[in-house]
Amino acid sequence: MSALQTPPRPAPDTLRIIPLGGLGDIGRNMTAFEINGKILVVDCGVLFPEDDQPGVDLILPGLDYLDDRLDDIVGLVLTHGHEDHIGGVPYLLRRRQDIPLYGSKLTLAFVDGKLREHRLRDTAMYHQVLEGDRVSVDPFELEFFAVNHSIPDAMAVAIKTAGGVVLHTGDFKMDQIPLDHRITDLRGFARLSGEGNGVDLLMADSTNADVAGFTLPEKDIEPALERVFNQATQKLVVACFASHVHRVQQILNLAVRHGRKVVYVGRSMVKNMTTAQELGYLKVPGRTLIELNDIDRYPEDQVVVISTGSQGEPLSALARMANREHPIVKVGEGDTVLLASSLIPGNENAVYRVINGLTRLGVTVVHKGNALVHTSGHASAGELLYTYNVVKPRNALPIHGEARHLVANAKLAQATGIPAERTIVAEDGDVIDLANGVAKRTGRVDASYIFVDGTTVGDVTETSLTDRRILGEEGFISVIAAVDLRAQTIVAGPDISARGFLEDSTVFDSITDEIRRTLTDALAEGVDDTHRLQQSVRRVLGRWVSRTYRSRPMIVPVVIAV
Repeated sequence: MSALQTPPRPAPDTLRIIPLGGLGDIGRNMTAFEINGKILVVDCGVLFPEDDQPGVDLILPGLDYLDDRLDDIVGLVLTHGHEDHIGGVPYLLRRRQDIPLYGSKLTLAFVDGKLREHRLRDTAMYHQVLEGDRVSVDPFELEFFAVNHSIPDAMAVAIKTAGGVVLHTGDFKMDQIPLDHRITDLRGFARLSGEGNGVDLLMADSTNADVAGFTLPEKDIEPALERVFNQATQKLVVACFASHVHRVQQILNLAVRHGRKVVYVGRSMVKNMTTAQELGYLKVPGRTLIELNDIDRYPEDQVVVISTGSQGEPLSALARMANREHPIVKVGEGDTVLLASSLIPGNENAVYRVINGLTRLGVTVVHKGNALVHTSGHASAGELLYTYNVVKPRNALPIHGEARHLVANAKLAQATGIPAERTIVAEDGDVIDLANGVAKRTGRVDASYIFVDGTTVGDVTETSLTDRRILGEEGFISVIAAVDLRAQTIVAGPDISARGFLEDSTVFDSITDEIRRTLTDALAEGVDDTHRLQQSVRRVLGRWVSRTYRSRPMIVPVVIAV
């Protein structure tokens, strides 16, 4: 990652673009657009932690950058309702509650549920938009376009300013036979390209840029889903994203055809699907849904459980089933679990841990690796090439993906004729200025991870995560001693105890005398600073542990002056 380099103030009528998340990760998508002192933000999502980030619940985009500019924000545009695009909204609104929110009906409904939980709903300023709408958010002119994705009501947004025109695709693909009959508005993209001076910058979804061809239509996986239903002889559990309305609709339709009742499991699944049904995005045939507490009233071959946990989240409903910890839903020999989702990079170990747990219980696990039961919500290389050729942008800034995705997207842009110097593979925090049809990198700001741990936001640092990893992997050793600084003697101890490391206290007999000698010698030399005494103890014990056990536990020395 390049070093921070504070950019100069943008010239008048220059559009400044700062990705604050989503470039280098699959998640925490957020971009700030600034012109003439005003800021428009597009998306505010979260990233879910990996195994080496213990205790972290969520990771936010670079909100700290906006702290000194909160009053300059004129609006927050939300492209769709997935967590990696809306999960951070409450944390931004904690900093300024009256930021206007622009999004589709379903997107704002999902946000509303989050703001209710964070007690921010009463001050929220919602502005519902439809595809085709043109909205003035001075000094930005916005136009919204329908795009097809794995959630209804997804949007692309054109941002028109004195500095140029940007088309931000959000997450999208080009399913030509989508379940909701809502296709990506390529005609609108083409019209935008032909208006005025055309599109100066295209910011396109990179998630599948390294996948050749076109993304498989949702309808093409229905035969595989049908086979799972045909072969399931007992309980059937389907795990998918809690916002994947299209996939839940497919499962509901199949359940009706196969005479099975459906029960939602997982708080987010219940909440989102209830909202989708109330708004008309999910069609639920009468007498299909049952309450979780009523599941035992039906034979196992007449029930489908639609559950959270497709990414192996430790506290999710599916993980609890795999660990035999779910209070109501039990799975075992002869049952079938269908993982109707793709693996988000970084979640592989967690997902396979759940699959292994289910397999040990005798469950048949069907997933994308052994059956065609899921298709992506993102455009593959063929669709991206098509998009570049339709939009004909002067510059390209790939977004939403890991480094390999961003580079692959950039190569596609260049293949369609965009010069390499106008194809910017950026990192979070890079500052890109657009003026006179040319986009160029001009500096860098801090867009570091902000960790959410329970109710605390930003208090967890990389240093504390390192400490947690050491505690989790190597354990810790504590040493307590009391000294009389005036008499230069040890009054008590040293007493050594350990957790997660050879907890038989007798193993420390050989080092206790050496620690006592170290303290005695330091006191005799006139050391009267307990911090220096503690450091001496840490060095002696650390060398011994490393030499004897090839281990590096956390060592916590405590020297008390009495």
